[in-house]
Amino acid sequence: MIVVWRVTEQCNLACAFCAFDRRLDRSRQSADEEAVLAFGSALAAYQRATGDSVLVSWLGGEPLLWKALERLTTAFVHELGLRVSATTNGTALASAPVRAHVLDCYDELTVSVDGLAETHDQVRGWPGGFAVLRRVLPLLAAARGGTARPPRLRANVVLMRDNVGRFAELCLELATWGIDEITFNQLGGNDRPEFWAEHRLLPRDVERLANEIPQLRKQLAALGVILRGGDRYVERIHSSTLGRRLPVHDCQPGGRFLFVSERGIVAPCSFTPETFGVPIAELAKADDIVSLPARFVSARDRRAAPPVVCGDCPSTQVFAKFE
Repeated sequence: MIVVWRVTEQCNLACAFCAFDRRLDRSRQSADEEAVLAFGSALAAYQRATGDSVLVSWLGGEPLLWKALERLTTAFVHELGLRVSATTNGTALASAPVRAHVLDCYDELTVSVDGLAETHDQVRGWPGGFAVLRRVLPLLAAARGGTARPPRLRANVVLMRDNVGRFAELCLELATWGIDEITFNQLGGNDRPEFWAEHRLLPRDVERLANEIPQLRKQLAALGVILRGGDRYVERIHSSTLGRRLPVHDCQPGGRFLFVSERGIVAPCSFTPETFGVPIAELAKADDIVSLPARFVSARDRRAAPPVVCGDCPSTQVFAKFE
């Protein structure tokens, strides 16, 4: 099971497409430390009872900014026996102690890289940021050789009009950094619709991308790098640029994937906490987690109509982003 946990709304960058842009006047809540540890214990009990390996993936905001995260991650891994990953903007990786902690505790680390130097720095509001990542990620990759359980390093790219034309060039650059995998998703319009309108992908952008990907995948494979995202995933992106809705009314909610908000609400995905949310305080035992899929299905079936968001499902895991 994969548990994606948004532990903080804090962020130190100014990404114009993101709801957690540091310039925005909004809430900046972080998770309750004791509640995180308690639910971690329940997840560990679920793992022991079912044999289903649990990967907890920290999300933000910028999760590595949260001061409690290192202590909690260490407890999750070394005391509870859970696997841990995170998605980060990479700013904290300039610190050698942070890199050492990643090597000690993390199974996976995903770093956001949204273009070559000029584009990445401008989109992220981080002058010189691309150069920092180009310096520190190879250091992290090289240091894995001395660890018993080297973490998988992944780069994720938010594709938009600004960078899609040089996506192949960016991927080949990332391959020189020691990256193991590259994933991508399209610029979404829910968080910052004013930015999306000017920078969103157009159908022709995705058509060109679809034509480039097979050869790019081969080039990267020859360099030991996997490019994730199969044909079905690219077709989902293409459909959205055409305004073609793709409903998913039964994603088997809670079966293989859970989302937890910084407020401690568990849901089948990040788009449904208000519809299907269950407080983690109600999930203290392994059986509570085992019964979550049935609980989600029951809540869905009691509704007069499916949630609006399910009528054009935006959840990348449903459309095989990691295929």
